[in-house]
Amino acid sequence: MESNTELQDTRLMEIWSELHRNTTDGDPFKPNAYRLAFIDPEFLQRRETRGIRFQLELLKPDLNLIEQGIDSTVVVYGSARALPPEDAAEQLESARASGDAQRIALAERDVKNSRYYEQARRFARYVAEHSLGKPPSERLTICTGGGPGIMEAANRGAHDVGVPNIGLNIALPHEQACNRFVTPSLAFKFHYFALRKMHFMMRAKALVVFPGGFGTLDELFEVLTLVQTRKAKPVPVVLFGSHFWQRVLHLDVLVEEGTVNAEDLKLFHVTDDPREAWEIIRTFYQI
Repeated sequence: MESNTELQDTRLMEIWSELHRNTTDGDPFKPNAYRLAFIDPEFLQRRETRGIRFQLELLKPDLNLIEQGIDSTVVVYGSARALPPEDAAEQLESARASGDAQRIALAERDVKNSRYYEQARRFARYVAEHSLGKPPSERLTICTGGGPGIMEAANRGAHDVGVPNIGLNIALPHEQACNRFVTPSLAFKFHYFALRKMHFMMRAKALVVFPGGFGTLDELFEVLTLVQTRKAKPVPVVLFGSHFWQRVLHLDVLVEEGTVNAEDLKLFHVTDDPREAWEIIRTFYQI
């Protein structure tokens, strides 16, 4: 006997197609009280149905990842502005040809920072190579925000060895899409930052944080807070790029002022070596 718990009714698909045609043919939706609630775009976008949208953004990626056998991830955070070394070099050459001093200075900075792109790519490759030939329960899947820069580099490192990797992209006012190295079936788009960050942590067995801006710092401190308050299990948190982090973070001040304990500064490690970052994770889990 066929289950009646799954929505396989072809009529539902017909209704959805009809709604889609109304949009693509330039005929705007008209309020329709008789429309089925769960395929009514106007209803689902109301302020009062925000909780339903939260639940959908939680469930869709979660069920998809379960179906694809992904249980453990290594999350890589970092700036969307980091360029691949070859692109940075080309940009510098163009700047020098222009003779514009400010443009040259910015291009030289980008060349210097492009090393983080290559190091993120190399780190992700170490993680991906570990998972080759492993059963699903022992694999570690690279997970990023799916955008450009450091995120692209990490996805690219896993892609280099043919290992699936995850991109949790966010809808922003300016156009953004997943980078081309994210596995298509593992490319997810979010509206809510909160739900996206929840998915970063749900399967994270380690986090590696490269230099970045406000978004990177937000993600880092959320993780540290969850671990510090024991809302999340302890996981290796690795800050990559000592020169950057030593200038950005002066957390000894928090200890001096009594706002955190000295032990809290042991919640993370700092390194400049992709291999060492991977070894920190391997040592933690004895793999």
